[in-house]
Amino acid sequence: MPRAPRRPSDEARRGAYKPRVDFSRSRRRREDGLLALRRLDRDAGLFKRRRDEPVPASDPAPDPAETAPPASSDHPPPSSSPPDAAAPRNAAESELEGLSELVDKVCSDDTTSQLEATVQFRKLLSDEKNSTVIKIIRADVLPRFAEFLSRHALPQLQMEAAWVLTNIAASDYTLLVAECGAVPRLVELLGSPNANIRHQAIWCLGNIAADLPSCRDILFEHGVVTPLLSQFREDMKIPVLRTAMWALSNLCFGKLPAEVQVKPILEIVSQLIHSADEKILADACWTVYYICGGVDGAIQDVLDAGACPQLVNLLMHASATVLLPVIMALARISAGDDAQVQVLIENGVLNCLAQLLARNYTMNIKKQACLIVSNIAIGSKDQIQAVIDASVISPLVALLKTSETDIKKEAAWALSNAASIASSEQIEYVLACGHPNVSSSALWVHDIELDPLQWGAGLENILEAGEAGKKGKESGTNPYAQFILECGGLDKVEDLQDVNSDRIYKLVMKLLQSYWEEEVSESDDPNVPGSNDSADTVETTSEDAAQPPAPAASGADEAE
Repeated sequence: MPRAPRRPSDEARRGAYKPRVDFSRSRRRREDGLLALRRLDRDAGLFKRRRDEPVPASDPAPDPAETAPPASSDHPPPSSSPPDAAAPRNAAESELEGLSELVDKVCSDDTTSQLEATVQFRKLLSDEKNSTVIKIIRADVLPRFAEFLSRHALPQLQMEAAWVLTNIAASDYTLLVAECGAVPRLVELLGSPNANIRHQAIWCLGNIAADLPSCRDILFEHGVVTPLLSQFREDMKIPVLRTAMWALSNLCFGKLPAEVQVKPILEIVSQLIHSADEKILADACWTVYYICGGVDGAIQDVLDAGACPQLVNLLMHASATVLLPVIMALARISAGDDAQVQVLIENGVLNCLAQLLARNYTMNIKKQACLIVSNIAIGSKDQIQAVIDASVISPLVALLKTSETDIKKEAAWALSNAASIASSEQIEYVLACGHPNVSSSALWVHDIELDPLQWGAGLENILEAGEAGKKGKESGTNPYAQFILECGGLDKVEDLQDVNSDRIYKLVMKLLQSYWEEEVSESDDPNVPGSNDSADTVETTSEDAAQPPAPAASGADEAE
């Protein structure tokens, strides 16, 4: 069917500037999306953890290090009810009815009564009901528990009070704990000679850090970082180390204040990413991910800390709990400059990504793998060659054929980025890996939501490579332009004229005139039904030359 060229809009004809692609912007184009992902990451990396009520023992306050370890960051904490749940629950309900008596004991001057009542409050909080928390908060006893944290002569009372505050901070009322005067005392308890009290203080601070940014700001104002880092010792028990690493990862979520030094944090994290414990590994990798997104220049700090080789090695970890934060951290690093990206390449990240893309992993992991390849491919020709040498192109093409739309989009971005700066030989290789799929899916199917300017740059570079390739052909035709024409890609190119952007319009017009002039000119032939006046061809460049085209027989849209 004859093609009716669209009349350029007034806005399109006003601009006469050269279309250009900002590659640095392209590399960081997902910043808004990553911010949204970071909100979702709270479910994985910022889970608040309750201190569960243990099975009754002779000691009213058992060693936290000997109780069950904190719940995994990927699953809700286990039920806090002991084996016979009915009796304790009935007891808790009866104690709530006598709440005023417990409040009187907590507010009394008798230390025995204070300890007894605090233990009862701790037991009440084991039922995980918000209604219970609300009743305790309304009793206005939080400042009293915060005061108990300073009773250094009564470590048992300190322990129970910190436990109560830990479980309240695990609820929806964390801010009340942060503002009741507990934070400076909890930070002070990090220097306690009692290991159990230190562990409980870490736990409570971790819950506060997992809440609103304002809660973390309160922690930073009271200098929590240095005392928390001092807890990481060679003789730490695994449960305590898990809690400390989890609390540190929560603290690093979001934008860190300028006065916080990340190098000491990264020194510890670079050691813990060698841990054999999956929970410690996962939280250490989340910490790297958060720091890379919340501190300017942090990518170089991560590389200087020597974390990159082990992070790449962890791409082959068997646990998805570890693999997700690892690959997200590496995706952040891959958004750095070419020199920083080169460090990833030299440590073998592309070989690992080729295996990940070819295996059956979750969508999030494959999307992040494609993102890393995309960021590498937008670098230099040498880095594109590294992508080719690692046999990453074929898995990307396979994803274009069979994967979900979100993964197809990321794979298309990677191929489009590579095409925008690749050499003629590299383009020839990429297209040879899956000619129809690479061309039609990655380069001009714009409903995948690629950036039209980036897409156009890739298409233009491919067509230029085709011009170099046509010299050796008897027909003298551009093989890539011919293929695009045969598979209907020219219609997709023309559709981009509707995008509300002068730059995109100019780029599309340049491509049409340079590579498909004859096809476009067919619709100007007066012998072809529905053709337009010769003044209305795509070659129109002046304001005066553009006239409204006659209605096309093919039912084209009316002139504006």
